[in-house]
Amino acid sequence: MIKQSKNDRRRIGIDARFYGSIGKGLGRYTQETVDQVIRLDPHNDYVIFLRSENWEDFKINQSNVKKVLADVAWYGLAEQIVMPYLIAKEKLDLIHFPHFNVPLLCQTAFVVTIHDLILFHYPTQRASTLSPVLYWLKNYAYRQIINRAVKKAKKIITVSEFTKQDLITSLLIPADKIKVIYEGVASLQSSETVNYSKVLEKYGITEPYWLYVGNAYPHKNLETLIKVFADFCKIESEAKLVLVGKEDYFYKRLKASASEMQLWHDQPVTNNSVIFAGFVPDAVLAYLYKHAEAYVFPSLYEGFGLPPLEAMSMGTPVLSSERSSLPEILDTAAMYFNPKQPQTILKAMLDLYKDQFLREKMIKLGRERIKKFNWIDSGAETLKVYKQVL
Repeated sequence: MIKQSKNDRRRIGIDARFYGSIGKGLGRYTQETVDQVIRLDPHNDYVIFLRSENWEDFKINQSNVKKVLADVAWYGLAEQIVMPYLIAKEKLDLIHFPHFNVPLLCQTAFVVTIHDLILFHYPTQRASTLSPVLYWLKNYAYRQIINRAVKKAKKIITVSEFTKQDLITSLLIPADKIKVIYEGVASLQSSETVNYSKVLEKYGITEPYWLYVGNAYPHKNLETLIKVFADFCKIESEAKLVLVGKEDYFYKRLKASASEMQLWHDQPVTNNSVIFAGFVPDAVLAYLYKHAEAYVFPSLYEGFGLPPLEAMSMGTPVLSSERSSLPEILDTAAMYFNPKQPQTILKAMLDLYKDQFLREKMIKLGRERIKKFNWIDSGAETLKVYKQVL
């Protein structure tokens, strides 16, 4: 290896305001990218921008890494004004934005990761609590920011070939400007200190249960899943559907739908066929994955699809929508259905439930498939992008 001289050192920034659990899926991507890149590269200097909520979550003792407090909310006006100032102050050679929200006034050379173009393909007011006029203005602003980000970026990272092709087709981005780098799969571990019987009792979870992990935005298609599950319960009355995701406006709206179908009530929880578990720590999530009949993913649009891979890593069979990036990412390791045709979802659930041989086959295929995705490779490929740009 050629030793890098001090004069050859570059200052690379990473906008890590999503770092950790506060950023949900983006938080995991940001955390793993930051952790892997700085571990692999002692030759350049890194500036990591964090919020007060995740300042303590990022622990590092490398002399070439500096933490900068950027206590600026995502997507707001302050992001457009304050972030360019903080970035310019650090005199960076390059900065990586792990999401599309690149400040319009940023003058530093940058790399951006585009996970999907959902704002272009599913612009619906149902995905917002805003009035129609405000929603239209917000969506228009987001589209302009994304357009500017992909046009001005030195390099674009996407997490799937599907998203790369979407950028080429929808925004006319040259193919050679885009690098596909798959995400990794988190290593979830259960804990001996957790009383899981108490956890299950708290939520009213009994086996058999089917699992979904993620948010409840309209494109996730969870209302369809609940309707399908109502039909499944007519065949298997003891079954449960467990939905894991932090409660917000969209989950509350979903609860109302489940309540109308007599599948969910406030009390007693033991009578619920659909269970809203809210946010759960990773140790509990690992347990829920392991003991589920299957993970069900009815999404209409995904740029990558990390939860079904997490399910596979825990030995859980996966039933998935056949849309967008999912066949690319999951390959033959999932059973597919048409998310717009509820009867195909129900058939997939019944086929897996009745056939133990099929279940074991899907578990085996899943364990093989996840070997393709790891954060070490993802970090190494990301670092290559930085070096290529510099």
